[in-house]
Amino acid sequence: QVQLVESGGGSVQAGGSLQLSCTASKNIFSDFYCRGSWYRQPPGKERELVSTFARGGATPYADSLKGRVTISLDENTNTLYLQMSSLKIEDTARYYCAAKCDKPYCSGGTCLRNYWGQGTQVTVSS
Repeated sequence: QVQLVESGGGSVQAGGSLQLSCTASKNIFSDFYCRGSWYRQPPGKERELVSTFARGGATPYADSLKGRVTISLDENTNTLYLQMSSLKIEDTARYYCAAKCDKPYCSGGTCLRNYWGQGTQVTVSS
């Protein structure tokens, strides 16, 4: 089964920066039918999409984060990144990496269309 492991979260002061990483155990992010995304879930709120890595097209970002985040992919290491800057207190959330596929992606006998990491906590303080 594909494992997604996030890292890079932590505590930072408002205005600071963080880079989150998500490394996949397989090359799922390079698969034609799959896309890597970052989501976040603030305390007491629903999980929301931050951004999806788009090949050869405009990268969508949540309105609240536009201009402050950049998503990127290193296909050589199967690692999806989220660079965040000018962080605000309201960016405090657990950030999740996901691989979402139009067709089931199979690995180790498991075939799923969606894979999720365990998340990494980002806490922004004043």
